[in-house]
Amino acid sequence: MSTIEVMPARLTREEIEDLQRAIACLEGANFAQRLTDVVGRPVELLTAAMPQAARRAIAHASEVALRGALKLALRTLDLTAPAKPANRAHRLAAAASGAVGGALGLAALPIELPISTTILLRSIAEIAREEGEDLSAPSAAFACVEVFALGGQAHEQAGFESGYFAVRAALAKSVSDSARFVASEGFSAHSAPVIARLISQIAARFGVVVSEKVAAQAAPIIGAIGGATVNAAFADHFQTLARGHFIIRRLERKHGPSLIAFEYRRLRGERGEPRRAAS
Repeated sequence: MSTIEVMPARLTREEIEDLQRAIACLEGANFAQRLTDVVGRPVELLTAAMPQAARRAIAHASEVALRGALKLALRTLDLTAPAKPANRAHRLAAAASGAVGGALGLAALPIELPISTTILLRSIAEIAREEGEDLSAPSAAFACVEVFALGGQAHEQAGFESGYFAVRAALAKSVSDSARFVASEGFSAHSAPVIARLISQIAARFGVVVSEKVAAQAAPIIGAIGGATVNAAFADHFQTLARGHFIIRRLERKHGPSLIAFEYRRLRGERGEPRRAAS
């Protein structure tokens, strides 16, 4: 008896345009390249010259900020995210906190970074909701926090796999295990070892971008005004990544991950390395 193979529905023209936009958001110019335009010097060189003690302080601050962001994500995102994203307002708020970092440098990071990260998480959640996410679901909360791991690129000297799907694959088990654990155990599970492991994985990647931000803010020509500009770019960077991420998730909910991954790689190959699109 023969069987009929059911082929997945193909993307509509509008969905292909959405996917192309997501590719531009996720695979375009990285944060270091953006900052080089702001400070007028290669940010990679400034980051490479950073003392080891500063790197440790940044790594610790990044992990603390993400833990706080996850608590917010699991408790209040569904209650606080408005229906329409206010990206510009969040960029301005992040810029204001960045002015403190620019004026006071690394010493201000333990105060400034949690504020910036919380502002960004609210912005990411608004984008997620606009793309159809149910923010009351633990999986959506973890998808929001996952955005902070998506900023790495192949040429960054971080030793990580790069590319959107490579990063998601590296985090997939920890994300699914954490979401399942919270779904069964409730909010109090936010400090469980499985979730601590996920935060550590995300913080390692997030810390690369934070190091670039701190290095740029520490440049002699920056100061408070430049620090605000750097943080506005920091916010725009993650808003752009969030837009691409949640477009992909929306398309995956309709067509399945396999088809979207196939079309993503096909369209990316046709376009080469796209420029980063606006969020």
